[in-house]
Amino acid sequence: MKAWRQSQILDVVDHDAVTSQEDLRQHLRTRGINATQATISRDLKELALVKRSGDGAYIRPGSERSPEGEGQLRRAVTSLMRGLERVDALLVIRTDRGQAQGLAEWIDRSQPPEVAGTIGGDDTILLVCRGTAAAEALERRFASMAKGA
Repeated sequence: MKAWRQSQILDVVDHDAVTSQEDLRQHLRTRGINATQATISRDLKELALVKRSGDGAYIRPGSERSPEGEGQLRRAVTSLMRGLERVDALLVIRTDRGQAQGLAEWIDRSQPPEVAGTIGGDDTILLVCRGTAAAEALERRFASMAKGA
Protein backbone atom coordinates (compact mmCIF):
# COMPACT_ATOMS: atom_id res chain seq x y z
CA MET A 1 0.00 0.00 0.00
CA LYS A 2 2.81 2.42 0.89
CA ALA A 3 4.61 1.90 -2.43
CA TRP A 4 1.35 2.44 -4.34
CA ARG A 5 0.51 5.59 -2.35
CA GLN A 6 3.99 7.00 -2.91
CA SER A 7 3.83 6.25 -6.64
CA GLN A 8 0.53 8.12 -6.76
CA ILE A 9 2.07 11.06 -4.88
CA LEU A 10 4.84 11.24 -7.47
CA ASP A 11 2.31 11.10 -10.29
CA VAL A 12 0.26 13.90 -8.73
CA VAL A 13 3.22 16.23 -8.17
CA ASP A 14 4.60 15.48 -11.63
CA HIS A 15 1.37 16.64 -13.25
CA ASP A 16 -0.22 19.18 -10.89
CA ALA A 17 1.07 22.18 -8.97
CA VAL A 18 0.40 20.91 -5.44
CA THR A 19 1.41 23.50 -2.86
CA SER A 20 0.22 22.00 0.42
CA GLN A 21 -0.12 18.66 2.14
CA GLU A 22 -3.88 19.21 2.36
CA ASP A 23 -4.06 19.79 -1.40
CA LEU A 24 -2.07 16.59 -1.94
CA ARG A 25 -4.39 14.72 0.45
CA GLN A 26 -7.39 15.86 -1.63
CA HIS A 27 -5.73 14.71 -4.87
CA LEU A 28 -5.05 11.31 -3.31
CA ARG A 29 -8.62 11.07 -2.03
CA THR A 30 -9.94 11.50 -5.62
CA ARG A 31 -7.76 8.51 -6.51
CA GLY A 32 -9.32 6.44 -3.73
CA ILE A 33 -6.41 6.79 -1.30
CA ASN A 34 -7.20 7.99 2.21
CA ALA A 35 -4.09 9.16 4.06
CA THR A 36 -3.55 11.25 7.14
CA GLN A 37 -1.48 14.43 7.14
CA ALA A 38 1.20 12.64 9.20
CA THR A 39 1.42 9.83 6.63
CA ILE A 40 1.69 12.30 3.77
CA SER A 41 4.37 14.24 5.64
CA ARG A 42 6.43 11.04 6.09
CA ASP A 43 5.92 10.13 2.42
CA LEU A 44 7.11 13.56 1.28
CA LYS A 45 10.23 13.21 3.41
CA GLU A 46 10.96 9.65 2.20
CA LEU A 47 10.44 10.72 -1.43
CA ALA A 48 12.74 13.72 -0.81
CA LEU A 49 10.28 16.07 -2.50
CA VAL A 50 11.12 19.75 -2.30
CA LYS A 51 9.20 22.98 -2.82
CA ARG A 52 9.69 24.75 -6.15
CA SER A 53 10.80 28.36 -6.07
CA GLY A 54 8.14 30.73 -7.27
CA ASP A 55 4.84 28.96 -6.62
CA GLY A 56 5.91 26.62 -3.79
CA ALA A 57 4.65 23.45 -5.49
CA TYR A 58 6.18 20.10 -4.54
CA ILE A 59 8.64 18.67 -7.10
CA ARG A 60 11.27 15.98 -7.33
CA PRO A 61 14.75 17.33 -6.60
CA GLY A 62 16.42 18.55 -9.78
CA SER A 63 13.26 18.37 -11.85
CA GLU A 64 12.49 22.07 -11.96
CA ARG A 65 11.91 23.11 -15.56
CA SER A 66 14.08 25.86 -16.93
CA PRO A 67 13.94 28.02 -20.05
CA GLU A 68 17.22 26.40 -21.11
CA GLY A 69 15.54 22.97 -21.04
CA GLU A 70 12.85 24.13 -23.49
CA GLY A 71 15.56 25.45 -25.80
CA GLN A 72 17.46 22.17 -25.61
CA LEU A 73 14.30 20.22 -26.43
CA ARG A 74 13.63 22.55 -29.37
CA ARG A 75 17.18 22.00 -30.71
CA ALA A 76 16.89 18.22 -30.22
CA VAL A 77 13.54 18.07 -32.05
CA THR A 78 14.85 20.28 -34.86
CA SER A 79 17.99 18.22 -35.39
CA LEU A 80 16.81 14.67 -34.62
CA MET A 81 13.14 14.35 -35.62
CA ARG A 82 12.64 13.03 -39.16
CA GLY A 83 8.92 12.25 -39.03
CA LEU A 84 5.86 12.72 -36.86
CA GLU A 85 2.57 10.86 -37.03
CA ARG A 86 -0.43 10.98 -34.71
CA VAL A 87 -2.73 7.99 -34.23
CA ASP A 88 -5.55 8.98 -31.88
CA ALA A 89 -3.86 9.61 -28.51
CA LEU A 90 -0.47 8.29 -29.67
CA LEU A 91 2.40 10.15 -31.33
CA VAL A 92 5.01 8.28 -33.31
CA ILE A 93 8.27 10.16 -33.85
CA ARG A 94 10.83 8.91 -36.36
CA THR A 95 14.55 9.66 -36.12
CA ASP A 96 17.69 8.46 -37.85
CA ARG A 97 19.04 5.12 -36.61
CA GLY A 98 20.40 5.30 -33.09
CA GLN A 99 18.91 8.72 -32.34
CA ALA A 100 15.54 7.90 -30.75
CA GLN A 101 16.83 7.27 -27.22
CA GLY A 102 18.50 10.68 -27.03
CA LEU A 103 15.42 12.54 -28.24
CA ALA A 104 13.16 10.47 -25.96
CA GLU A 105 15.32 11.49 -23.01
CA TRP A 106 14.99 15.19 -23.89
CA ILE A 107 11.22 14.76 -24.16
CA ASP A 108 11.11 13.00 -20.77
CA ARG A 109 13.25 15.71 -19.15
CA SER A 110 10.89 18.43 -20.39
CA GLN A 111 7.95 16.62 -18.75
CA PRO A 112 5.23 17.71 -21.19
CA PRO A 113 1.90 17.52 -19.33
CA GLU A 114 0.29 15.97 -22.42
CA VAL A 115 2.45 12.83 -22.14
CA ALA A 116 1.58 9.86 -19.93
CA GLY A 117 4.56 7.79 -21.06
CA THR A 118 7.44 7.55 -23.53
CA ILE A 119 8.97 4.49 -25.20
CA GLY A 120 12.15 4.99 -27.21
CA GLY A 121 13.55 2.44 -29.60
CA ASP A 122 16.44 2.72 -32.06
CA ASP A 123 14.80 5.04 -34.59
CA THR A 124 11.24 5.37 -33.28
CA ILE A 125 9.66 6.98 -30.22
CA LEU A 126 6.12 6.26 -29.05
CA LEU A 127 4.48 8.93 -26.92
CA VAL A 128 1.30 7.88 -25.13
CA CYS A 129 -0.66 11.10 -24.65
CA ARG A 130 -3.44 11.94 -22.21
CA GLY A 131 -6.15 11.89 -24.86
CA THR A 132 -6.59 12.90 -28.48
CA ALA A 133 -6.68 16.64 -27.74
CA ALA A 134 -3.37 16.38 -25.86
CA ALA A 135 -1.83 14.44 -28.75
CA GLU A 136 -3.03 17.04 -31.25
CA ALA A 137 -1.57 19.89 -29.18
CA LEU A 138 1.79 18.12 -28.81
CA GLU A 139 1.83 17.25 -32.51
CA ARG A 140 1.40 20.95 -33.36
CA ARG A 141 4.11 21.91 -30.87
CA PHE A 142 6.66 19.42 -32.23
CA ALA A 143 5.79 20.26 -35.84
CA SER A 144 6.34 23.94 -35.04
CA MET A 145 9.68 23.15 -33.40
CA ALA A 146 10.77 21.10 -36.41
CA LYS A 147 10.00 24.01 -38.73
CA GLY A 148 12.10 26.30 -36.56
CA ALA A 149 9.14 28.42 -35.49
